[in-house]
Amino acid sequence: MDFKQTYDRYLRAVNAAIAAHPLLTGDENLQMDALSAAPVDGVIPEPLKSAVRYSLLLPGKRIRPVLLLAGYHLLKDDWESVMPYAVALEMIHTYSLIHDDLPALDDDELRRGQPTSHRVFGEAMAVLAGDALYSLAFETMLQAALQSGHPYALGAIAEIANRAGVRGMIAGQTLDVKLEGTQPRKDMVHYIQRHKTGDLLTAPVTAGLMLAGADEALLAAGQTYGEKLGNAFQIVDDLLDLQGDATILGKQTGMDAKHGKMTWPAVYGEETSRRDAERLIREAKNALHAFAPRAAFLEQLADFTIDRAS
Repeated sequence: MDFKQTYDRYLRAVNAAIAAHPLLTGDENLQMDALSAAPVDGVIPEPLKSAVRYSLLLPGKRIRPVLLLAGYHLLKDDWESVMPYAVALEMIHTYSLIHDDLPALDDDELRRGQPTSHRVFGEAMAVLAGDALYSLAFETMLQAALQSGHPYALGAIAEIANRAGVRGMIAGQTLDVKLEGTQPRKDMVHYIQRHKTGDLLTAPVTAGLMLAGADEALLAAGQTYGEKLGNAFQIVDDLLDLQGDATILGKQTGMDAKHGKMTWPAVYGEETSRRDAERLIREAKNALHAFAPRAAFLEQLADFTIDRAS
């Protein structure tokens, strides 16, 4: 099975699992107003449910859940069994996008080619939709752990929580916001890249390996892969914001410069940034030698990261 076939297989499985989540099924029409009567206990009330579904079901690469499934698959074949953790990662990523797009942060009007959540549902409901997805992610993982009794589930959940939290993704976002319009600095951009983007691309790999029962040496190799991939991914994102096609990207370009963001190209320039991304991808692929011959897909995924147009 080639790279595209494997990726599509993971992608279809993730999309099906998201669409089938028991709290998100039902009427597919967007509900913009609150219900006329009190909702039944145990369901997500409208219009919150519609706001959650709207952003979560927008077409996307689903690279984070794919990374978790592929990370688990490095050691074990029953990757469908860890789908709840993959779905939860997409929930966390989507919540971060909803909040990033808000006027108080990046003030974006388009996401994945469609109006952003706050443009459709209003700012208050967009905030709540992001909050809902974050809490629903952990509810989804914990319910799966309780039902399966998986021996490594709590460690994997803790890994995701740490990398998504106040010392991980949120830490990176904090500096990303507070340093807007300031002089670019190497130490700051490295910190932002490592945490704002890198942590939520490392967590899927390490959590997937944890769920598969990986030893410390394999976890370290997976962490190296995730960190290098995450750094390269964000550099490419920064370059696409400067050079990419907004129609293909599904979002506005030139926003980093508009907001004076602390980006890799702002510190190192575009040519050096491209070379750095290519070097990081080589280093990510080298870290996968510990998993040969089962690492071919993740090696090709690393190459896809550097070559992508969106």
